[in-house]
Amino acid sequence: MTDLFEEVEEQLRSDRYKELARKVLPWVLGVAALALVATLAYWGWDTWRSNNVAKASDQYAEAIEALQAGDREKALRLWTETSKSQAPGYKALSLMHLAAYQMSQNKTDEAVKLLDQAAEAAPDAALGDAARLKSALALLDTASFTDVEARLKPLMEDGRPYRIQAREALAFAKIRAGNLSGARSDFVVISQSLDAGEGAQSRARAAMGLIDSGSAKEVAAVVKAAQALPPPAVGPQGSVPQSQDVAPQ
Repeated sequence: MTDLFEEVEEQLRSDRYKELARKVLPWVLGVAALALVATLAYWGWDTWRSNNVAKASDQYAEAIEALQAGDREKALRLWTETSKSQAPGYKALSLMHLAAYQMSQNKTDEAVKLLDQAAEAAPDAALGDAARLKSALALLDTASFTDVEARLKPLMEDGRPYRIQAREALAFAKIRAGNLSGARSDFVVISQSLDAGEGAQSRARAAMGLIDSGSAKEVAAVVKAAQALPPPAVGPQGSVPQSQDVAPQ
């Protein structure tokens, strides 16, 4: 009799397990299928992204080589193509090169639009802030002080990669607006800042000397000199040396 009860109980358990399996198995298979689809989708996306980055890298390098060889038209064409790519770093850098060309043609508005697009496309703060700083510098001669200040103030916050250069640019903007005391205060901060490189400190001391001597008009030459200095080494991932003195061109 005991064996009979045990057999019945075992049969009941078996029936319950089978019923549970019939209910649960479709869900398990569905989850497994979704996991497989997600894995394949990620693999496809990662492959697509890698191919886009590789293509953009090749185009960008070819554009640099073309420019060095004197073929500016080819360089501009390649940068235009790369600026439409899905590789954020190379897209931003290409837009910055196109903006530099527009500046060389005295087309400030077009250059600023391209720089704003570069800042938006940039994959990190180093590359994005480089574009934002360049746009502010491009507007120094034409935009109102309020507009320039609005672009520079966020770049001066602690931790931003170009905070010293942004403060320097704001000081120049204050000079152009006639606020010599405000400009001098900014130059004092730069000259004493441990974050400022030797070049930035030297320019700050020179500007302070011109202001103190009553030769503030001559500071405009310092502005132009600062804008004409070579750019820092900004890579497609926004990597920059820690002690950059000048704004990127």
